[in-house]
Amino acid sequence: MAGTLRSRNRRNIDDTMEETPTTKVPDIEVLGASSATSDIEIYAKEVLHSLIADNLPPTPNNFSLYFDRLLEEKSDSLRKQIHSMLELEESNDAENSIRLEQTLKQGFTSVKGILGATANLYKNMSLMTKILDQRKKELGEHPEVQEAVGIIATLEGDVGKLNSILKTQSSQMKTIYDETAKIVKKVENETIFDNQFGVYNKRYLLTKLEQEMGLVKEFNHTSSLIMIELSRHLVKSINNEKATLLMTRTIARLLLKTSRRSDIVAHYGKGTFAMLLKHTDIESAKKASERLCDLVSNSNFFLADREIQLKISIGVTNIDAVYSVEEIIVSAMDGIELAYTTKDIDYSVSLRS
Repeated sequence: MAGTLRSRNRRNIDDTMEETPTTKVPDIEVLGASSATSDIEIYAKEVLHSLIADNLPPTPNNFSLYFDRLLEEKSDSLRKQIHSMLELEESNDAENSIRLEQTLKQGFTSVKGILGATANLYKNMSLMTKILDQRKKELGEHPEVQEAVGIIATLEGDVGKLNSILKTQSSQMKTIYDETAKIVKKVENETIFDNQFGVYNKRYLLTKLEQEMGLVKEFNHTSSLIMIELSRHLVKSINNEKATLLMTRTIARLLLKTSRRSDIVAHYGKGTFAMLLKHTDIESAKKASERLCDLVSNSNFFLADREIQLKISIGVTNIDAVYSVEEIIVSAMDGIELAYTTKDIDYSVSLRS
């Protein structure tokens, strides 16, 4: 599993551009373009040029991937300039779906709250009926208060009618709740978002992995997968379930912070995360893992009066279309195990041969 990447007939973005005799688009800063619009137009032409040089169709998806990938090699000022423009764009469909999922779940929580309040009201009315019955018995032992007994009997009848109405309404609310629960459950089976950690969920990850494997097979490019988890040694030393959850959520936020727009960050399960790095070879994936480890190690976590240095373990693997999605994930998980057995290493590459 572990070892050196075997030779394949694949093209790395950087390698292909070096091998293909093409005319390089002049760098934006050399041209001295003054406006942001001119800068991004020139950069867009460079992205399109690179796609054609790599014999990839200039589809919106491929263009977006190369747009993000090539931007990493540009100056900080250019990256900031383009990122500021991108932030002004409207959210994509995936982000809209996430918001819809969150709204739906919030609505279901509200329906559940209404059902609980109605049930409590019904219980209180039943209790009131019992209290009235008890007071009626007590007054019946005193003949001089027969008039009061009559009033209580009338009140008891009114409360009984109200109680019957509430019982019927509670039953109707229960039916509505059950129907709503079925709808929410059906939606949850199609969701793409993990509410607990604020990233994509396992279902979405598996779907995107399947799609990427098809693209790798079709266009012969290179993509990678990395799996990330909070260091088991750190979790063991902390021995605090709540603190571990908070640290894991911190890791999720850091993964989102450092990822490219084209990367897929997802919660695979039990606090283990995955990042699908499209059009990224193993060497670039290793560099991304190093950046992640450095970012996390520089983010301290405070538990009471104790300062804890966060640490993660990462497994890196390549996406090979000859294997199944499950085998690729297992390969990345094996990389995590290798990282634990290798001294002074927070990440390790695991490749199928």
